Amino acid sequence: MTRSGTHPSIYAVLDLPFGAVNGYLATAIAYQLAQAGVSAESIGALIALSLMPQIWKPLWAPLVDITLSAKRWYVIGTVLSALGVVAMAACTAPPVNLTVLTVAAVMANVATTFLGMGVESLIAHSTAPEQQGRAGGWLQAGNFAGGGIGGGAALWLGTHVGHAWITGAVLGACFLLCCFGLLFIRETQRGPRLPSPGIRGVLRDLWEVARSARGYLALLVLFMPIGSGGASALFAVIPDDWHTSATAVALANGTLSGVISLLGCLIGGYLSDLFNRKLAYVAYGLVLGLCALAMALSAHDQTHYVIFVLLYAFISGLSYAGFSAVTLEAIGGGAAATKYNVFASLANIPTAYLAAIEGWARTHHGVNAFLYVDFGAPIVGALIFGAVLVLVTARGARALKFGLS
Repeated sequence: MTRSGTHPSIYAVLDLPFGAVNGYLATAIAYQLAQAGVSAESIGALIALSLMPQIWKPLWAPLVDITLSAKRWYVIGTVLSALGVVAMAACTAPPVNLTVLTVAAVMANVATTFLGMGVESLIAHSTAPEQQGRAGGWLQAGNFAGGGIGGGAALWLGTHVGHAWITGAVLGACFLLCCFGLLFIRETQRGPRLPSPGIRGVLRDLWEVARSARGYLALLVLFMPIGSGGASALFAVIPDDWHTSATAVALANGTLSGVISLLGCLIGGYLSDLFNRKLAYVAYGLVLGLCALAMALSAHDQTHYVIFVLLYAFISGLSYAGFSAVTLEAIGGGAAATKYNVFASLANIPTAYLAAIEGWARTHHGVNAFLYVDFGAPIVGALIFGAVLVLVTARGARALKFGLS
């Protein structure tokens, strides 16, 4: 239970639409585009562009901190997200116009930023420090479960109904039902008061976090391409190379992936409360890279495709829970929506460029190339973070010694 008496599992319900929008694009729509002959490079670029609002969202996050309540912003974001998936679904009807689809995907992601900010603000102000890992795990469990619904279930529905917009309408209706989860949350006061009112107070609060060692080390580790999970954006694009059926793709990337990732989130959140949260996040990312390497070296058949997609999903769940744990630990209360989304924005930058790079690698250098990129990225990121951590630790030790002498 959190400090407000809310069980953290309710945050999983509230975060379902956030994950469903991205799952719908990365799995259901990506598969449909690939079957229509759209290249992996173009699909990767579409996914990368759709993630741009997740990078720029700190620019409008202060609105959530200084205007309406977190609950009201959640409802606004959810309604707009529902409309967004209906528009995305309508755009998949032939002939496909990638430009219009890209605009719809970007606008849907803008909407999800507001519902996400509402949830993040609620969770930041009602979670005790020793439970931040578990709360973050439940939050990301909802993200991945939503991805499974928006991916696998939407792909199945899209292949069994005659009109493309119906899939979006069903998803949108599910989004609206999630709003009932707000009834189980007692919205507490906005944590510690801001240093000063309005946008000035938000910026001062953000600066206090960024200038602290805990804050800037957290920002750095999340900015590195360590736990980004970039390969998952292309798993729905490569089934022909792995002799995999549409049913297997839908199950592996959708329903089963959502369940497996959910378990990974819960386990990752629990483990993050037991160990150093930043180092746990690095460890999750390195294991994720090893999974990509093992997939590249394995036999390219349907059995191995399913096995490695699900294993990758489980480890991604660990990583995403680790991200939330690191972020909640660093930001504290105050302008929680702004601070959380600054961290999320930096973490989404490697996700976006890895999707584009790995799509390019797949198109120009073969089916295994994107997996090799996915293996190398977390190693590079971990080495950079490790070097900075050693320098910061050494500087702190010298300063302590100087102060005591």
